[in-house]
Amino acid sequence: MHTQIVPTNRRKLARFGALATGALALLLGTAASAQSLTVLPVNIEMAPQQMATTLTVVNQGDTETSVQIRAFKWMQPDGNEELTPSDEVLVSPPIATIAPGATQIVRLVLRRAPQDREATYRILLDQIPPAAAPGTVRIALRLSIPVFAAPATRVAANVQFRAESKAGQTYLVAVNDGNRRETIREITLKSNDGGGLTTAASSSPYILAGATRRWPIGAPGRLPTAGETVHLTGRMDAGVIDQHVPVAAAP
Repeated sequence: MHTQIVPTNRRKLARFGALATGALALLLGTAASAQSLTVLPVNIEMAPQQMATTLTVVNQGDTETSVQIRAFKWMQPDGNEELTPSDEVLVSPPIATIAPGATQIVRLVLRRAPQDREATYRILLDQIPPAAAPGTVRIALRLSIPVFAAPATRVAANVQFRAESKAGQTYLVAVNDGNRRETIREITLKSNDGGGLTTAASSSPYILAGATRRWPIGAPGRLPTAGETVHLTGRMDAGVIDQHVPVAAAP
């Protein structure tokens, strides 16, 4: 899977996965660090009718540092991660210089309330490195922080799994036709004969509302084909996953 940052004219600007120019931090704990920076929270949940929240950036280094903070609409068209610059979230300040040991509070304001389904954004925080000394290289680090904004109406995920076989490759497919994202973790797959299968589903855990995700299945031997089943186990926000998923020929 790739993440695209798409400008407002829809022309692709950049793609990044686990690494970008410099580095992209995957935020799964309670705080994230980039060189001497600590950012929290790393997963922002906005309740119904909540229109503002804050992000805290702490400079734990011994020199001042500058950061740029931008808001992006987060979507998953065709199973890919896509970020589009968005004015739906106001970021203040968008650029800040933080003294050693100091804290910067960044205010995030929704310009409009979500309607009918959960709104999803990502806040990209880029550390702006100072000029490098001759013979040295400064690396710019990036943190990507998910923002989930709930509408006033009730929201719930509804994820269905299936497997598809096409051109010699088998895929695990997850379809979320609900109006809230789902998060999948600790996914394991086994074939009919009990053999272990591999998939990268848990490394890209979010399935946004209305999205379809697709991950290739790997195997040390023969891949399961149409007419067989795979045993899927794991965890979602909704509970434990334990089901036999049929493999069908892809259309």
